[in-house]
Amino acid sequence: MNDLNDLSTQRAGFVAFVGAPNAGKSTAINYMVGTKVSIVSPKVQTTRTRVLGIMMKDDSQIIFVDTPGIFAPKRRLDRAMVAAAWGGAADADFIVVLVDAKRGICKETRNIIDTLKDQKRKAILILNKIDLVEKGALLELAHTLNEEEIFTDTFMVSAKKGDGLDHFVDFIAGKLPQGPWLFPEDQVSDMPERLLAAEITREQLYLKLRQELPYSTTVETETWEEKQDGSIKIEQVVYVARDGQKKIILGKGGQQIKAIGANARRELEEIMDCRVHLFLFVKVRDKWGDDPERFSYWGLDYNA
Repeated sequence: MNDLNDLSTQRAGFVAFVGAPNAGKSTAINYMVGTKVSIVSPKVQTTRTRVLGIMMKDDSQIIFVDTPGIFAPKRRLDRAMVAAAWGGAADADFIVVLVDAKRGICKETRNIIDTLKDQKRKAILILNKIDLVEKGALLELAHTLNEEEIFTDTFMVSAKKGDGLDHFVDFIAGKLPQGPWLFPEDQVSDMPERLLAAEITREQLYLKLRQELPYSTTVETETWEEKQDGSIKIEQVVYVARDGQKKIILGKGGQQIKAIGANARRELEEIMDCRVHLFLFVKVRDKWGDDPERFSYWGLDYNA
């Protein structure tokens, strides 16, 4: 890599990933960046706000924009999440439409393609989860999508396994605009540590809890204290909408919340590379999903 002061060969640019919920955008970006910058779960609509994942490839700084899955919004929070997704794509140098190859062209993907056509924008197509699809069906899907005439290039990957993503990185690194890097070369995300820590705990809620309950919860980091021994003390509040939800999260004898906290702490220690003391509290806050302060905390537009 060239000296930081040698700007002549540097490239930098934004690459926005859009797609239907649970298509694998966050999984792909985490793999390429090399660390967790966005949470992942088998449930749809896990990502709530725009997240930047930053990676270096030779002299190119690739700034991936991970966006919430685009779907038909029903609630205020849904509308804000979809607005954040399109906002993340609006000023990007490249748009990547990531499609779950097993699911094919769902109504959400159809809506994304139609919106890009209306905006007269070109995009790069990535077919994900190719290990779950027979080759003939995969080629037919790629052909059908390319007939839309908005895709300049097509890549086939398995984000979970990392297959095919290195080829995409090599390609996009050479296409970025020439210009100085926009972030320090060792920075991997623009997300504040306090918010990332809350997201890690929210991920564990998604993984531990069933059905719709995770959508009724949110997590906020209330205190963050760096100790003299190098460890970090973190206190977080899990907000729920009703008393019954609080009981489910706490579990019998508090066992559920203890397991969630233990898993989140282990993940945080790996990311932060230090010992973490994590304390979780569960509070009922009716209609937190309509609270402007919560939207501000996530960087979402309350009036979207």
